[in-house]
Amino acid sequence: MKPYSHFRHYTVLSLALSAAFSNSVLAQNAPTPQSTQLKPVVVTATREDTRADELVSEVVVITRADIEANAGRTLPELLSRQAGVQLTSNGGLGKYSSAFVRGTESRHTILLVDGVRVGSATTGAPSWDNIPLDVVERIEVLKGPASALYGSEAVGGVVQVFMKKGVKGFVPSASLTLGSHSHIQAAAGLRGGDGALSYAIGVLRAQDKGFSATNSKAAFGNYNADKDGFKQDAVNASVSYQINPNWNVDAGLLYADSVNHFDDTLPPAPRAAVRTQTLHAGVTGKVMPMWKTALRASQSNDRARDIESAYMPSVFNTQQEQITWQNNVDTPMGVAMVGAERLMQKVDGSTAYDVTKRVVNSVFAGVNGAAKGHSWQANVRRDSNSQFGDSNTWLIGYGYAINDAWRVNASYGTSFVAPSFNQLYYPGFGNTALLPEKGKNLDLGVSYSANGQSVKLVRFDNKIQGFITNSTQAANIPRARIDGWTLGYDGQFGAFKLHANVDALNPRNELNGKQLARRAKTQISLGADYAMGAWLLGGNVLSVGKRYDDAKNTVALDSYTTVDLFANYAVNKDVSVQMKINNLANKAYETSYGFNQAGRTAYITVRYALQ
Repeated sequence: MKPYSHFRHYTVLSLALSAAFSNSVLAQNAPTPQSTQLKPVVVTATREDTRADELVSEVVVITRADIEANAGRTLPELLSRQAGVQLTSNGGLGKYSSAFVRGTESRHTILLVDGVRVGSATTGAPSWDNIPLDVVERIEVLKGPASALYGSEAVGGVVQVFMKKGVKGFVPSASLTLGSHSHIQAAAGLRGGDGALSYAIGVLRAQDKGFSATNSKAAFGNYNADKDGFKQDAVNASVSYQINPNWNVDAGLLYADSVNHFDDTLPPAPRAAVRTQTLHAGVTGKVMPMWKTALRASQSNDRARDIESAYMPSVFNTQQEQITWQNNVDTPMGVAMVGAERLMQKVDGSTAYDVTKRVVNSVFAGVNGAAKGHSWQANVRRDSNSQFGDSNTWLIGYGYAINDAWRVNASYGTSFVAPSFNQLYYPGFGNTALLPEKGKNLDLGVSYSANGQSVKLVRFDNKIQGFITNSTQAANIPRARIDGWTLGYDGQFGAFKLHANVDALNPRNELNGKQLARRAKTQISLGADYAMGAWLLGGNVLSVGKRYDDAKNTVALDSYTTVDLFANYAVNKDVSVQMKINNLANKAYETSYGFNQAGRTAYITVRYALQ
């Protein structure tokens, strides 16, 4: 076997090189805000319940209704329709994806599931594809540096997924989806509660025969015109008990097990199993009327193993364990926050690493508040990494409501990213001399909201020192810079709603001026829907500009535009039917060189939820 054969196969599986080619918290106990709230409450931007109109950072909230109406079938696809987020994917459903928030790397965004860090410590990137949307209640996307809140990796932002939780009463639900490529997905759930106890449980099974993930341009000759299918089983469960008016205990889990088919040069057609598992338990209470405390323990596992392979079978297992103690105290200046965290990352598998464990001990503090049109936020954090020593990060922000309609805000923050285990130790690729990346980001925003119309313009400038490139070997470059604009619009005209986002950014290696790989300088998203009796009709247009697949900008990825349509019909208050057509024009395009994306596909979904 050639020396690089195993490494090449792992490239195909994307668990080491999805990052290479693309270069727990108190918050989780927060109640789910309802879509009917005039002033929605978000958590991720401050680690405390905060009104969205008082934030100094940009946050997008994706509700359950948004998830059901959107054309995206996976978390990455859903995120790609949001302002400031771009997607790359190595093929069809379930294949490994990268989400670039404001042009930063996929590994520069933390993925939280009910506060639990989810992702691989080997690649350093989140496991985007293994989070089933059917068991998700809402998603918060925080854009901009958040290391002062959450530690390493939060250069581009934080995506927090909130699973469905218990409610009062007895609320069963079920859904069935049939579609192109012999797609079938069935989900069922039960939410309930009586008195102090509330609970939720959901199960899901999905299967898709797929299409050829690669084409003739695929690297290493990894092209096979067969269908590359996908199968997933998932379980979500949570329970909460109100001990008394001041104290609550809760626990939850997510288990998702997927099997993916990939293309390779030799039979048998390789299959890889990917497992994502999260567990968390915690207690929240009031020590005093103005003092809230929370202690939370969590664990996540990310496991990937070859089931069939022409090359040497591989297993990669990542475990992250975290303990968080957070205290929030009401003060005249707002909510003051003080806390401590301990994160332990462990890797295991068929590949030998020089180091297999590291520990990060952290302390953090902050304050956020609002009064008379003014809002403010300040955070500091110190992380002590057993491999890289101490890192200090901070964030400061200010917002001002000029009047009822106009608001301005500004923030400045620092960030850092410790190299992943693959970047340090993977045979033939890792570099033990790597240093952590350090970032500085400035955000300026202005927004208008009145009479059902809202417009927001954000200017950002993110400078990253020691940016880690991944080509033949991981290496630090002196500087990378990602600056740009995001313009968003939401409007309602009676039964008609319109959404529009325009992103313009310049992601570049400042050493040579080359555009950073796999992210476009422009992206436009347009969406509209119209309510007509029991019908809700809508669609979305996504237009992505030209990109390059490599750091040298020699391999171009053409621009593309896709059109998606949907129609929802409410049979009655409990039952609805949805029809979707994605990529209406059957556009052939690539987000990663040599990897196909789905052509025209159609789906029909029947949902039941007791109201």
